[in-house]
Amino acid sequence: MSVLSLIKMFSAPLVCLGVLLFPPMLSAESFSGDASGRLFHVQGSNTVGASLMKNLLVGYFQAQGVADIDVTPSLVANEYRVGGTINGRFVYVDVAAHGSSTGFQALLAGDADLSMSSRPIKAAEVARMQSYGDMRAFEAEHVIAIDGLAVIVSRANPLTQLSLDQIAAIFSGQVTNWQQVGGEDLPINVFARDDRSGTWDTFKSLVLRKRYTLSAQASRYESNDELSDLVAADPGGIGFVGLASVRHARALRVSDEGTAPLLPHKVSVATEDYVLSRRLFLYTPPTLKTAAIRDFVHFVQTDAGQKQVERTGFVSQSLTAIAAQKVRQGPLDYLQATEGASRLSVNFRFSEGSASLDNKALHDIRRVVDYMQRQENQHKQLTLVGFGDANDSDSRALILSKLRAVAVKTKLHKEGIKSQPVEGFGAYLPVASNSGKGKLKNQRVEIWVK
Repeated sequence: MSVLSLIKMFSAPLVCLGVLLFPPMLSAESFSGDASGRLFHVQGSNTVGASLMKNLLVGYFQAQGVADIDVTPSLVANEYRVGGTINGRFVYVDVAAHGSSTGFQALLAGDADLSMSSRPIKAAEVARMQSYGDMRAFEAEHVIAIDGLAVIVSRANPLTQLSLDQIAAIFSGQVTNWQQVGGEDLPINVFARDDRSGTWDTFKSLVLRKRYTLSAQASRYESNDELSDLVAADPGGIGFVGLASVRHARALRVSDEGTAPLLPHKVSVATEDYVLSRRLFLYTPPTLKTAAIRDFVHFVQTDAGQKQVERTGFVSQSLTAIAAQKVRQGPLDYLQATEGASRLSVNFRFSEGSASLDNKALHDIRRVVDYMQRQENQHKQLTLVGFGDANDSDSRALILSKLRAVAVKTKLHKEGIKSQPVEGFGAYLPVASNSGKGKLKNQRVEIWVK
C-alpha cells in the first residue's frame, strides 16, 4: 500500500463517537425478556465466564435497580444463572462457560444470544455466521477487558523468566528437564487448557505458532483455576492461565526476540506491551441484538463495568496516567519528546491489513475524550507518538509511524481534543517480534499527557 493511500484512509471521516460508542442507559422498563423472564443467554469462554461475566451481570443488575440478585450454579459444571426481581417480575441471564469455540457454535445453533471469547473470532466462524451480519464490525465485536496470558510455575521453582522459544520448547516436549533452561535438575510436567479453550487458541497462536505442537504428555483442563492450583502444588509443573487465575502459582517474566522480559503487570498488560497480552471479547450478532443486550454491552464499557473487570483480576480499559520514570526508555529523541509527561494506559492499534483504527481503538478515542474533559485535565496537553515495524525500510517505517499518530490526532480533533505535533519513531522500541502477529503489535500509537 502506498503512503498516499494510507493518508487517504487515515483522513476518512469518523462515525459520531458520542452517539455510537456510549448511548444513554436504558430504563429498568427495558427488562422485558421472554415469557420466562430470561433477558438473554450467554455461552463461550471459560476465562470470561468463570467469574468476570458473573460479576458484570451482577453489577449491571445493581445499576438498573434489580433487587434480590442471586447467582445460582447449575448442575452442570461451569454453568450458572444470574437473576433478580424488578417491577415485581423475576428476570435472569443464563451463562455456560465451556470454551470460546462453544460460544460461536451456540450462536449458530440458536442456543445463545451473546458469545464470550478470549480470542478474536476466526475467519471460518465469520463466514459461517454471515447471515447474522458482519461479526467483525464495530457493532458486533466488543473488547471488554485486557488479559495477560500468564506462564505459571510453582512458587517452589526458583526460575524467574523464560523466552517464548524456551516456553515453546517446553510445551512441545523438546525440553523435559528444568536444568535445560537454567533451572534445577527436575523433570518438567506440562499442564495445558483443552482444545475448546480460547486461552489455548491464544497460547497456540502466540507461543507454539506453526512451528510446534503440544506434547502428548501434557495434561489438559477446561478450567483455568483448576489448572493453576495443580501447577502451584507441583514443583516441576508449568502451565498457562488468564491473569485472574494465577492464584497460588507464580507468573514468569516472558520475553520475545529483541524485547525485554516483562511480567504480566497492570501497566504492561493495559498497553498490550506484555508479549502475551490479549483481549477478552463479547460478540453480539447484529440481527440478534435486543434492548437488554445493547444496554448490557454499554454498561460493560463504562467505568462501572470496568471496575468489575478490575475486581475480577483482569485489567480494565479505564485510563490512568503512569509516572514517566516507570515507563520511559529508548532513543534520546523519544526521551526528549516525552520529557515531563505521563503515559496514558493505552496504545492505539489498527485493524490487520488496514490503516483504520481497530474496534478497541475507536472505544479508546471516547475514553481519551472523557479523560481530557475532566476538570482536572482540561489544562493538560497530549503528545501522540507512533511506532512501526522493522519489515519496512527505516525511512518508510518512520513515515508510517507518523501517519499512525496523525490518524489518532485526527479522530481526537474531530471530538474537540487538541494535541501537540505528532512524533514518529519507526521501528524503535519493539514490544514483540516482527514476525507473524508481532508485527501488528508493533504498529501502535502511544499517548502522553502533561
